[in-house]
Amino acid sequence: MFINKPFLRDFMNVLGIDEAGRGPVIGPLIIAGCMIDESKLDELKKIGVKDSKLLTSKRREQILKKIQEITTSKIVIVEPKEIDEVLESDNLNLNWLEAIKSAEIINFMKPEKVILDCPSPNVRAYEDYVRKHLNDKAMPLHCEHKADVNHLIVGAASIIAKETREDIVKELKKKYGDFGPGYSSNPITQKYVEKNFEKHPEIFRRTWATWKNHNNKKEQKSLDEF
Repeated sequence: MFINKPFLRDFMNVLGIDEAGRGPVIGPLIIAGCMIDESKLDELKKIGVKDSKLLTSKRREQILKKIQEITTSKIVIVEPKEIDEVLESDNLNLNWLEAIKSAEIINFMKPEKVILDCPSPNVRAYEDYVRKHLNDKAMPLHCEHKADVNHLIVGAASIIAKETREDIVKELKKKYGDFGPGYSSNPITQKYVEKNFEKHPEIFRRTWATWKNHNNKKEQKSLDEF
């Protein structure tokens, strides 16, 4: 007698999540999810996937095209205005914002397991916060520092996030001029913020000290003149 048994898969769809652009005073934060069947993880290694910070821009661009051929992905773009609203709130911070957006990606992609790069020193608290926002509370979820280095699928997500931000930055520069890499430590960015912090409020993170310092100087000058 033939008994029809359910098909048992040896591999599961695994989703990796990483971000790009947490630190810049200019431009958006990008959070990317990249999903693949575990049986194909070796293909990511073959095409050269690594943490995006270990790759040149040209190499990332080449690898991205190959990643897109063998994975599915979801990208969330968090504009400066939303970042500022979160940081000005009483109960949220940048880590919790990233956790919420990561949960949105998980809920959309519906993977069978997830590996997250963790931005918080308290890995357990971060994992619990992400899980609180999941539709499937029992989702196998693994949070880890440097997950983009230790897990290929998170490395793939880091490349997607980095290249997405790079493309957005190129478009912003066409419209607003050269502001360098957008990081406060960069001299080109510093000069750009000083000259343009009032002109283009939509591209700046107003909660960053770099922007606030210039705004405070302006306000103080106005008071002195008054």
